[in-house]
Amino acid sequence: MQKQWHLPLYTIVSIACILLITAVFAGCSAPAPQAATAPVTAAATVQPAAPTPLPTEVTAPVTATATPAPTTSAVTTAPAPVYTPSEKTLIVYTAASLKGVSKKLGTEFSRMYPGHSVTFNLDGTQALKTQVENGAYADVFISASNSYTNTLKGEGYFINSTVKPLTTNYVIVIVPATNPGNIKTLSDLATPGKKIAMAGSTVPVGTATYAALANLAKSTYGSEWNKSVFSNVVTYENAEPAVATKVSLGEVDAGFVYESTYTAAPAGTLTAISIPKADNYLQTYTIGVMRQTKNSGVAQEFTDFMLGSSGQQILNEYGFRPAS
Repeated sequence: MQKQWHLPLYTIVSIACILLITAVFAGCSAPAPQAATAPVTAAATVQPAAPTPLPTEVTAPVTATATPAPTTSAVTTAPAPVYTPSEKTLIVYTAASLKGVSKKLGTEFSRMYPGHSVTFNLDGTQALKTQVENGAYADVFISASNSYTNTLKGEGYFINSTVKPLTTNYVIVIVPATNPGNIKTLSDLATPGKKIAMAGSTVPVGTATYAALANLAKSTYGSEWNKSVFSNVVTYENAEPAVATKVSLGEVDAGFVYESTYTAAPAGTLTAISIPKADNYLQTYTIGVMRQTKNSGVAQEFTDFMLGSSGQQILNEYGFRPAS
C-alpha cells in the first residue's frame, strides 16, 4: 500500500494567494503596451496631415492670372463716345469735305422736320471709321470712301439696306488768290522749290489725288513729272479741309482738294486749276443708318432728306455732283 502525502491547509492557501497576486499584476501590466501603441499610431497619422493645407496656397497664382486684365484694359484705347443718343438731336458722322455745306443742310432739315436737329461730327472718313469701331455713337454715317463704307458694312455697323450713294466729287488744284508760287498750270506743280499740300494716302481725297496724278503722268506728263510733284509735297494732312487751310493761309503754293471745297470758299480767296475728267478720280460718297441708332425713324428721315430733292439741291449749290 502506497503512502499518501497531504499538504497542510496553510500551504495550499499561501500558494493560491501567490497565484492570484501574479494574475492581478499580469492583468495590469499587459494592456499598457497596447494603450501606448494606439496614440503613437494616431499621432503619426495626424502629423503628415497638417502640411496638406499648404498646397492650397498655390491658389495665390490665380490672382496672378488676373493680371492680364489690366493689360487688356490698357490695350483698349477706345475713347469714350463723344455723343450719346437723343430723341431730338441726330448724330451724323460726316466726311470732312462736307464742312462747308453742313450748316445749310442742318438748317434745312430742321425746318422741314420741326423738333429735330442735326449735330455733324466732321472728320476724315478714315478717322470717323476708327471712332465708330472704337465704340463711338452715331445715328447716320456719311462716307467719302466706298472702301471704308464696305468695311463698316462687313463689320456689321450699318443697317446695310439703308446704305446708298449720296453724291460725287472731283479733285482739283487750288492756289492762293495772290498765287505767290506762280503756279498756273498742272505742269508748274513739278517746278523745283514749289510747296504743295495734299492729304495722306489713307484719306479719301488723298486716294483720289494719288490716282489722278498717276493718270496724268500716264496720259500727259510722264513719270519724272509725277516724281517731281511728290518731291514738292511739304505736308500730308489727315483731312481735306486742312489742305485748303494751308493754301488759304499762304503756307503752301498749291493743294489738292475737292471741287466742293473750292466752291464753298469765300469769294476771291482761292484760284482753281482743273484736272481733265479723263484723268480725274470721281469720288463717290455714301450715306447709311447705323445699326446702333436709337432714333431709326429720324435717322431714316434725314437719309431720305439728303437723297431727296432738297438735300441734293443744296449739295449741288456747293459744288457736289449727282451720285448717278
